[in-house]
Amino acid sequence: MLWVTLLCTSVLLLLGGLYVLGVFRRRRPNEPPLDKGTIPWLGYLLEFRKDSSAFLKRMQRKHGDIFTVLIGGYYFTFVMDPFCFGTIVKESRSKLDFGASTARLIVQVFGYKPIKATHGIVHSSSVKHLMGDGLTVLTQATMESLWKLLLFNLSSGEEKQVWQEENLFHYCYNIAFRAGYLALYGTEPFQGAGNKEKAEEQDRLHSNQLFQEFRKYDRLFPRLAYAMLPPKEKREAERLKRHFWNMLSVKKACKKDNISGWISDQDQLLAENGVPEYMRDRFMFMLLWASLGNTGPTAFWLLLYLLKHPEALKAVRDEVDKVLKESGLEVKAGSPPITITRDMLNQTPLLDSALEETLRLVAAPMLVRAVLEDTSLRTSSGTEFILRKGDRVALFPHVSVQMNPEIHEEPHKFKYDRFVNPDGTKKEFYRNGKKLKFVNMPWGAGVSICPGRFFAIAEMKLFVFLMLSHFDLELVNEEEEIPAIDVSRWGFGTMQPVRDVRFRYRPRF
Repeated sequence: MLWVTLLCTSVLLLLGGLYVLGVFRRRRPNEPPLDKGTIPWLGYLLEFRKDSSAFLKRMQRKHGDIFTVLIGGYYFTFVMDPFCFGTIVKESRSKLDFGASTARLIVQVFGYKPIKATHGIVHSSSVKHLMGDGLTVLTQATMESLWKLLLFNLSSGEEKQVWQEENLFHYCYNIAFRAGYLALYGTEPFQGAGNKEKAEEQDRLHSNQLFQEFRKYDRLFPRLAYAMLPPKEKREAERLKRHFWNMLSVKKACKKDNISGWISDQDQLLAENGVPEYMRDRFMFMLLWASLGNTGPTAFWLLLYLLKHPEALKAVRDEVDKVLKESGLEVKAGSPPITITRDMLNQTPLLDSALEETLRLVAAPMLVRAVLEDTSLRTSSGTEFILRKGDRVALFPHVSVQMNPEIHEEPHKFKYDRFVNPDGTKKEFYRNGKKLKFVNMPWGAGVSICPGRFFAIAEMKLFVFLMLSHFDLELVNEEEEIPAIDVSRWGFGTMQPVRDVRFRYRPRF
């Protein structure tokens, strides 16, 4: 009896192990093509992790626009047909839910364990403070932060300063991150610093120190998300987490001036929902990365594309100068810093298009939903597929729409006016004669669309507007090629370059 029991147990364990490894998985009628790869359980994890875009293009050529692949123990059905996107992003959360996988990732990379009310708190606070009148207030705060970082040391003399050289990616990421941080998380109080000048100097120093630590964490982020950090880097990631939990703690936040309503309201609502203080500290860290992790890299790509395309740079700069002139503003030596308002930012269709084109080229999020029950999906050709309960359904818009030559002519080229008509209205796009709703998806879509997208757009436009209006800009080496992207960051927002680019700048006046 003992041997029979042991044998049965061994067989059950073996069968369970084989099941977990995916050995018994078979394609059912009306399901998408299934490709498990050659390695049990892992499937295509290593190839997907190495270069997600190249892998998905290969699978699309092999299987068509919809296919299911095994990646690290999970079955992902990738949908590459843009006409199916609306069905997926609008589907009921009882069928397709983004919350479960997102919650696991948030715990892993930020240490914050979401409560049921977290999504609602973020959404309601973002609607209140990152849109409409709330966004007007925050745009002004960002403007003042950029004054501190960009314009505080401009010469008031008659002669232009000499050219200053910087690394473009570091410069853009540094300034955009710090400006957003000061606008959102508050500034040093004048009283504690002694006077306004000392307080602003402390803001510059503290925000720069915070950025240096943030970049260390940002470099580890992709491998941390995939749980692929070696022990030494894993310890460093944990150290950095604790550092940010401390620096962004609610105890320290209450000592700051000018904290945004977006930050203070969310903390108050979490406290009212019983979230302990240590967990709210972690929530503040999550908000930091979510709100500021992509704006700097995007601003880098936008300025780089403009610098590499002189006709685009001239067109956008002329538009900026025109807006200033029509607003009765002039940038000149010795004059106080100009204030760029939301209304002024809304009068820049060419800048809008150039930013949209930049995002099309370099923004590459992956949108994932858990399939909670068998769900039918009809393609544009009329074929109907069944998404299996327990799987994941995923969209990767960078490949399927943003770089699709059937939607965007010459998709690898930067065309600053791609998204705008000659009369300043937004251009429409078609595939096979049928109008498309989703042609560029840097912010996601549906219930999981980025709630801070309007603030991010305003911040990036504000930064570029000030750079073009106040400075002459040029690359140190005009013949330098645009750097390749770091393929390890596919799926996590705006891509980053494999190397930096030297540029120089000087005041225009």
